[in-house]
Amino acid sequence: MTRSARVDLAQTARRVADLDALWRPLIRFDPITRYYARLDLDADYEAWLLTWLPGQGTAWHDHGDSSGSFIVLEGRLTEEVGARPVGGELHCSGIATHHRPGSQRTFGSSYLHKVTNNDVEPAVSLHLYSPALTQMNEYVEVDGLLEAVYLQRVGQHW
Repeated sequence: MTRSARVDLAQTARRVADLDALWRPLIRFDPITRYYARLDLDADYEAWLLTWLPGQGTAWHDHGDSSGSFIVLEGRLTEEVGARPVGGELHCSGIATHHRPGSQRTFGSSYLHKVTNNDVEPAVSLHLYSPALTQMNEYVEVDGLLEAVYLQRVGQHW
């Protein structure tokens, strides 16, 4: 059994999100970059709190070998998803999903996306990964295709 099979990511993320006393005191906003704080780490998963001021977002990225689930706790976030068709080319889907408080997205290890706060109010989200993140790959969009450009590793980049 794989590590991610031992934990129900969606259910565990909802359980952690319900623990206001755990994450609410850690809310901070940074005008330069997204703020993040690790909430929990155990043998099966890790949980992070992220905050987003208007205009802040991620690059296109995946989560290495980790599966995940995120929940918007406050504000709104926009997510765009990349597609990996047979043949290996990575395409931008062109589809944006708007997540409001309570919205949740759960995904496997091959999931590629970017998330942005396109709203006028700050946003707060909870992210859960299993197994714990060890790397993330960043991508850039070139003519509708996504090309890997940067590998981030735990302990070196976060």
